[in-house]
Order: sequence, then structure tokens, then C-alpha cells
Amino acid sequence: MIKFSENKLSEVQQIIARYPEGKQKSAVIPVLHLAQEEFGGWLSTDTMDYVASLLKMEPIEVYEVATFYSMYNLKPVGRYVFEVCQTGPCMLRGSDDIVTYIKQRLGIGVGETTSDGMFTLKTVECLGACGYAPMMQMGKHYREHLTKDKVDEIIAECRKNAASNN
Repeated sequence: MIKFSENKLSEVQQIIARYPEGKQKSAVIPVLHLAQEEFGGWLSTDTMDYVASLLKMEPIEVYEVATFYSMYNLKPVGRYVFEVCQTGPCMLRGSDDIVTYIKQRLGIGVGETTSDGMFTLKTVECLGACGYAPMMQMGKHYREHLTKDKVDEIIAECRKNAASNN
């Protein structure tokens, strides 16, 4: 059964307390973030149902939020998630070429994860860094002015970090 740790459940209660009585639905976005963090980096149906029960929402309401925003993963993802912006300014600056290059380098398609579980490739809508196009987000960090060489450096850096943390 899915259940937050005591620390996370305390955090959830603090988030819910920010909102007036009867308005706990407003906590869905931050609680989904905590759930994704707590339960393996993605949101299963059971996890979303659990969040719905905590917030006294219908499960479909949680599914609607989780499927709308690209920041939520609805299936397991790799240790490093490359979220490449695909909107106009990034496309004009070559994001399609960057996506194609990443697909070739890692041997995966968009929405797929490498067989070693290291990398997942996603395309996302505007990340608000149009002046730094083409760009992608990796966790909480932006990688900007991408080129094939920069992508190679990022992949090497991720592999090095993974090896040193094992």
C-alpha cells in the first residue's frame, strides 16, 4: 500500500494547512511533487489515488493535473531526465536537431528510457528561457545554448556523476 513516510506526511499536512477549510484541492500540485519525490520519481495510479484521498478529491481530478503538466512522470524514468523545450523559439534555434542527436546518442525515442535506466528523453513546452535556446531542463537545472558538443559533455558528466555515486 502506498503511504507517505511520517516526515513527508507532516510536510503534506503543512501544505494543506496553507489553504482555507474546504480548499485543500489547491494543494494538489505541491503534494504531487512530494509524491513523485517519495515514490520513485514517478506517479502511479495508486499514488495519484492516494493523493486524491489525502486531499479529499476525486481521483480523476488528480489525474487531470498530473497528465496536464510535463513536470510529472506517469511512468518510471531514468536517473537523468532530459526535458528538451520544443516550442517556437527553441525550434528556430535548433531544438529539433538536439532532440534527434540525443535520440541517436542514447538509442531511445522521446518518452523512452535507456536500458540501463540512466537517461529518459522528454520534449516539453516552453520552459521560459527563450533567450538561451535551444535549451533543456535536467531536474532543477537548465542547460542552455545546446549544441551537439554540449550534449556530449552533459551525457559524460551524468555518467561520471552516476559512477562516482555508486
